[in-house]
Amino acid sequence: MLRLPLWFWGILILQARTWLLFVMAGASRDQGNTLLALFYPDRQSFWLGIALGLPAALCFLLSGRRHLWPKSWRWVYGVMLLGLLLTLGLQVLNIGQNIDQPSLIDIVLALLDVAALAYWLLSQRLRAVFQPAE
Repeated sequence: MLRLPLWFWGILILQARTWLLFVMAGASRDQGNTLLALFYPDRQSFWLGIALGLPAALCFLLSGRRHLWPKSWRWVYGVMLLGLLLTLGLQVLNIGQNIDQPSLIDIVLALLDVAALAYWLLSQRLRAVFQPAE
């Protein structure tokens, strides 16, 4: 079993950012609603972020036990790729709707999503991590 690259963990954190915010809001009890309202004023976008971050959150859980479920681990590559594409598409759509004054955070997140997608597609080492052991 190959060791997971450091950038893999960065991509997971980027994709599961809504889940991380949700956990932080839960840990801060009193300020949790304020924290969620600050980053996600629209509840629908929060639930969309939770849904798009689900593959990354499940990948976090499965990565430590990937030797127990090798067939499931092979599917993670494609599921994460699909999640990256959907997230990037929605980010670009969001920027396109606010073309007169796009948010700097939206632009930075879109650029980070492009970099994550490029790494996911071009890294031979990352692809080898998802191949079955011989």
